[in-house]
Amino acid sequence: MTPADLSLTVLHAVRRAVDDGALRVDVPPRVKVERTRPGGVGEYASSVALSLARPAGRTPLDVAGILRERLQDVSGLRRVEITGPGFLNFTLRGDADTDLVREVLAAGTAYGHGTDLAGTFVPLAATTAPRDALVTETFARLLRSQGADVEIGRYGEWLHVHPGEYDPSYGDDVLRWAFLRAAPHDRPLDLAPLLVPHERNPLFRVRYAYSRTRQLLVNARQLGFAPELGEPGEFGDHAAPLLGALRDHPSALLAAARRRAPDRVARHLEAVADALLAFQHTVLPLGDEKPSAAHRSRLALAEAAGTVLAGGLSALGISAPDRI
Repeated sequence: MTPADLSLTVLHAVRRAVDDGALRVDVPPRVKVERTRPGGVGEYASSVALSLARPAGRTPLDVAGILRERLQDVSGLRRVEITGPGFLNFTLRGDADTDLVREVLAAGTAYGHGTDLAGTFVPLAATTAPRDALVTETFARLLRSQGADVEIGRYGEWLHVHPGEYDPSYGDDVLRWAFLRAAPHDRPLDLAPLLVPHERNPLFRVRYAYSRTRQLLVNARQLGFAPELGEPGEFGDHAAPLLGALRDHPSALLAAARRRAPDRVARHLEAVADALLAFQHTVLPLGDEKPSAAHRSRLALAEAAGTVLAGGLSALGISAPDRI
């Protein structure tokens, strides 16, 4: 269950409560669900009960209790708890992690694409300023990934609009990351550090993480096994940050499309890459250890991470090399 799925699930609970008369409020267009903050309970939380309490004429705890009743038997949720003045806290079922990896692998690089903006028409003006043209092009790609209909003016090859302003030897991928990783109102990143193959280089780290997922698949084949999802819990304790990052990918794409902020995608890819690089050491057997069901499941998770990295880089117009 992704955050978008959970948001819809909570929204449906609100709608059911209104339909059966337990709550007298206007159903909100969407419900915000966030990762639980340090010290919180569960994996995700929502303050929807607090926002509905006043218009419903009830206390936040009352509203939270009403919604909790309608969320108790939802598949994919292990526990729904109420904390503080009325926050709803969610713990996902163990098999939700397996379902997530299966969903990513089935969708491929289209994982995270959706229909939230279906029926929306967005006309975008043409521009000849290199960075503006690139942001507009990427913004259009993100909007389309969420179902919007986009019309964009023609502006030619952005790399050649101002010859000499940007050295073409830096390469399209480096220029794109420099322009898109910085927030639109900030200066582009310095180009020179992005050419250095070092862990402090975020572009290198993201592309290297993707190449590691490809190499893990090659190494596994040499050891005689392939990715295969097994029983819940086989990913291991170190997998939680990576699973959380994959689960957040649809929300990152949607937020980037809504806010015209490709930098959100770039920052999210860094989080996925960091989580994958920390997890990768658990994927292959060590020494004389034989490949197990857990190794096959972890390899599937690593493959899913590579899929998300490739899809996110593609959304920014950046290549994902198998070897780096």
